[in-house]
This record gives sequence, C-alpha cells and structure tokens, in this order.
Amino acid sequence: MIANNLQQVHERIARACAQAGRPVQSVTLLVVSKTFGPDAVREAVAAGEHRFGENYVLEGIEKITALSDARTASGTALEWHLIGALQSNKTRVVAAHFDWVHSVDRLKIAQRLSEQRPAHLAPLQICLQVNISGESSKSGLRVGEVAEVARAVAALPRVRLRGLMAIPEPAADFDAQRAPHRALRELLARLQAGGLAALDTLSIGMSADLDAAIAEGATIVRVGSAIFGTRRAAPG
Repeated sequence: MIANNLQQVHERIARACAQAGRPVQSVTLLVVSKTFGPDAVREAVAAGEHRFGENYVLEGIEKITALSDARTASGTALEWHLIGALQSNKTRVVAAHFDWVHSVDRLKIAQRLSEQRPAHLAPLQICLQVNISGESSKSGLRVGEVAEVARAVAALPRVRLRGLMAIPEPAADFDAQRAPHRALRELLARLQAGGLAALDTLSIGMSADLDAAIAEGATIVRVGSAIFGTRRAAPG
C-alpha cells in the first residue's frame, strides 16, 4: 500500500510541476512519518525514499536509532527532518540526531542548535518557521521579524540557514491556498535580495495543498497522510 501511495504522490507532484512549468527535480518530497513506526518507514525506504519528517522529538530519535542501519537500494543513508515544535530543553538531542530542523521560530533555538551541534557532524540545515497566516494559535515568526532573525541565524557556526517553512491556515479552493504560499515565496525573495542570496528552500505544502504550494515555488513538500493513511494517536 505504501509503495502504491508513494507512486501516486510522485505522480501528483509531477503533474503539479508540469502545470507550473517547473522541472520535477525542483521539488523534494519529504515523507512525514510521525506516529507511524519503523516498519512503515522501512516500507517507504524499500520504495526508494530516504527523507523523513518527524514532528515529535523523542519519537523521531527512537526511529532514527531503530533505523540506523537502513539505506536505500543505492546505498543512500536516511535523512531526518524535524518539522514539529522544538523547545529549548530538547535542542541538544535534536542537534545530535537530526539533519534538518524546519521549525526554528526564534533566535534562541538557532543559537542553542549551533552551540550543541557535534563538531564531527555536517552543519545542521535550518529553516525559519513563519506564521504566514498570522494565526494566534500557531507557532512561527511574524513576517516583520524574519529578516533580522534570518541575518543573525545565517551568521551562526555549525548550522546553515536554508530558507523558510510555513503551515498556512487551511483554505477551501486552489486560489485561496496559493495566497499564503505566494506571500512566503515573496518573503524569501526579499531575503535573497537583501543579502541572503544563498537561501534556496521553501518548505510549504502538505497532502491537502501541495499543488498550490508547487505553483508558488515550494522546494520541499511535506506529505504524510496521503502516503501512510489516517494518523494514529500522537505519543503521550
């Protein structure tokens, strides 16, 4: 089932790229494996995937440990992305285990990740989470805060600022879905023009809105339910 679902997701990405006039290679699928166990991840690996996103730090580390031997048929090691909220008291274990953190929502978190990233590991790849829809219930930097924080994070050692991430407010139709994704793309463009030209990542789009996200320049789409099915209860 997982292999078939992955094929359908890749076909959907390819169609969205074609409609947007973009090469399919410009969009990376991040398989969101939160609440699903190592066996489900191994099925996805057997189908050719190696990038996985986790929302919960401890659950993610358990899977990273359990799957430390896993590689794709071509020998590619797994790549682990934290896409959920990160508290200060968990930055050390995240810095030691993950390859990417998409959910940096304040400078303090980036500074701790920089200080705690082990020297023998490659720099930790970071995205700043932006509250692009301005929702009071959602984490993320306000749009007006992003430029100052981005410049400070870009100067830190042992981490590399890659771009921006957002989880826009749900919208019913395609045009409404595009609007917040467009706003995030335009914000990234302003950062690039303002001296951060190396930024190259827009982590936007999930199962419900990946077509709109791709139309507006997403480089990473985060898909879970369309691959694994209905979510299980989150860990306590």
